[in-house]
Amino acid sequence: MTLDPVTLAVLKGRLEQIADEMDATLYRSAFNPIIAEARDACHGLYHAETGATLVQGTKGLPIFVGAMSFAVQAVIRRVQAGAGLEAGDTFIFNDPYEGGTHLNDFRLVRPIFREGRLFCWLASVGHWLDIGGNVPGNYNPRATESHQEGVRFPPVKLIRAGVMQQDILDILAANSRVPQSNWGDLNGQLNALDLGEKRLAGLLDEHGEAVVDAAFAALADRAAALMEAELRTLPEGEYAFEDYLDNDGVTDERLTIALDMVVRDGRMKLDFSRSSAACLGPINISQATTVAACYVALKHAFPDVPANAGVLRPIEFVIPGTSLLGVGPPRPVAGYTETILRLIGVIFGALGKAVPGRATAAPFGTINALSLSGQKADGTRWVMFSFFGGGLGGNPESDGLHHANNPISTATIPPAEIMEAAYPVMFTQWALRPDSGGAGQHRGGVGAVYEIEALSPGTTEVALLGERGRYAPFGVSGGREGALNRFAWQAPGGWEMPPMASKVVGVKIGAGQRIRLESPGGGGWGDPKARPRDAVARDIRLGFVSAEAARRDYGYEA
Repeated sequence: MTLDPVTLAVLKGRLEQIADEMDATLYRSAFNPIIAEARDACHGLYHAETGATLVQGTKGLPIFVGAMSFAVQAVIRRVQAGAGLEAGDTFIFNDPYEGGTHLNDFRLVRPIFREGRLFCWLASVGHWLDIGGNVPGNYNPRATESHQEGVRFPPVKLIRAGVMQQDILDILAANSRVPQSNWGDLNGQLNALDLGEKRLAGLLDEHGEAVVDAAFAALADRAAALMEAELRTLPEGEYAFEDYLDNDGVTDERLTIALDMVVRDGRMKLDFSRSSAACLGPINISQATTVAACYVALKHAFPDVPANAGVLRPIEFVIPGTSLLGVGPPRPVAGYTETILRLIGVIFGALGKAVPGRATAAPFGTINALSLSGQKADGTRWVMFSFFGGGLGGNPESDGLHHANNPISTATIPPAEIMEAAYPVMFTQWALRPDSGGAGQHRGGVGAVYEIEALSPGTTEVALLGERGRYAPFGVSGGREGALNRFAWQAPGGWEMPPMASKVVGVKIGAGQRIRLESPGGGGWGDPKARPRDAVARDIRLGFVSAEAARRDYGYEA
């Protein structure tokens, strides 16, 4: 069936609205600030037979676009293996090797039937606050296997033919330090699926299954054609780029993320064969996560391409199963965010070699996953998890953004007021970090300084899983590096810093003691000496650059 352009445009808008409403439902009802405020979640519609992404909401995390397709495929395999399927079923799981990302991301997958035929799947994913493991919040920088990161659930039926399975709920509750928070997030996801099912039913009643099916196919074909057209704008050739991770949290040795990119005849090959082998610590990622990260990078490079599976048709992936980018169980994967940030960066770097005029310097490149936890007066636990911002890289047209989020997501940094209201902590400083942006004709954006004081009368445990403590965000076209990541905490003998530079666990502070995080700025673009004097003067006046750094890096004298 061929649809006219107007009908296709209307259906595209209606389908995206369904996913957007699902996103909004969860954001408004989740208990956990990482979903409710930071929007670490996603919803979408997926192909009945292949699990391919059909439509995703515009407000969900881009990294989940590719990963959620693998998650739906895992459920399809489970059904084919004998789990069975009927109307009213809903699967739940957090297996990072079948659905991508890490154990905190719980996926709910529901079949949608029409007159007894499976029409498509609806899926929801959200970051739950805690799911067991050695470290509250589950970002264990010392983990050497997934069992030390949390409890791993394969795809199981949470709802069977419309009936909630209480035993599954009991297992989920027993394996979390904050079961009430997880319970609220779960119900938010279920409500989102209920709304999505209702909205999709209304659309199908109005237009019919055949018309909507045709729209799905047409949208995927158009995405593939648009991506192919974008690739043809790149000069054909082979382009290589590599960058580094500080360490894996267990062995203090750098890890390499290397890309050999081939562009030819409207297709692209992304070969990661030169990347480091799988490591002991939690910086590994699964193949599903690698593919999803590549999608995010390409979507940044070609923003007009739609968000569905058709985007990846012209792309060939080479991801060795022996590398840290293609691991299986039980390799630890909690720090997946750090690895995909470096992976996205090397794609940007390779594209910058293909088209130097569009090269962008590196962003700050770490989420700085910080967990604080302790015990309340009534004996129950509290767990605070958050991520933090930094500077983006300079580019051919402008300076990098200050205190922004990383390119892996559209998530927002939870406000200090929300964190202080929810947990016994106080932010004593939240400010821009001077001299952290790489010098350049177009300066890198500056990072931030966060200082947090513990208010709990007992001991507060601290864990950090970050990066860029040893390998700074790179500059391009003559631009300088951004500042390194820095973390410290107050101890009886003074301030202390992690031996692994960006990763630490087991830190304990008392009431009135503080931790301090200084995030990197972005790399600079272009020769710093070419920066206009009035721009340097403005940077000094606003506190982005000190007078000393202006003299050293820009040759500026007032």
